[in-house]
Amino acid sequence: MPSEDKAIIAVFASGTGSNADKICAYYHLHPTIKVGLVVTNRASAGVLQVASKYNIECVYIPKKDWTEPFNVLPVLSEYGITHIVLAGFLLLIPPYLVQAFEGRIINIHPALLPRHGGEGMYGSYVHQSVKISGDRVSGITIHEVNEHYDEGKIVFQKEVPIDDEDSPNDIARKVLDLEHTYYPKVIELWIEKNNG
Repeated sequence: MPSEDKAIIAVFASGTGSNADKICAYYHLHPTIKVGLVVTNRASAGVLQVASKYNIECVYIPKKDWTEPFNVLPVLSEYGITHIVLAGFLLLIPPYLVQAFEGRIINIHPALLPRHGGEGMYGSYVHQSVKISGDRVSGITIHEVNEHYDEGKIVFQKEVPIDDEDSPNDIARKVLDLEHTYYPKVIELWIEKNNG
């Protein structure tokens, strides 16, 4: 049974899980916050290995099952989940889940919203968009989640300069460094603020 005084995070991820890895490491021995579950919509996602590495339960819920609350909400309840952290999760969070966890779902976007956000703006597409735009900075936006892609309340942003010679891959590396550095700590501050 989950401890009553701990916040229990479910990390949702669709890909390799590099952010999930940093988050799991950060909270491995944390006194008040723990990662209680990893959820993925892809059976072959690399995040499955991340969950195994930290001995965290992992649940695969295929894309077609996300439309029905009874496929998702009982799973989160079973593990005592109090907060949801999106770490490269590529499905739009359904309204029933936004409502059930209102103000308790957080996401990281690899650009400075509201620029380079919205449907289809993920991964390399974001960094290509930044490069084409000629922006002199990119960065990360950590925001709460609502029913629309990348439109929730902004919690934190951090910039990184873009050089003329930077390729989209170079931009991606700079932004990923920011993600790994700031996301776990910002999650902690956000949860503490919400629980305070």
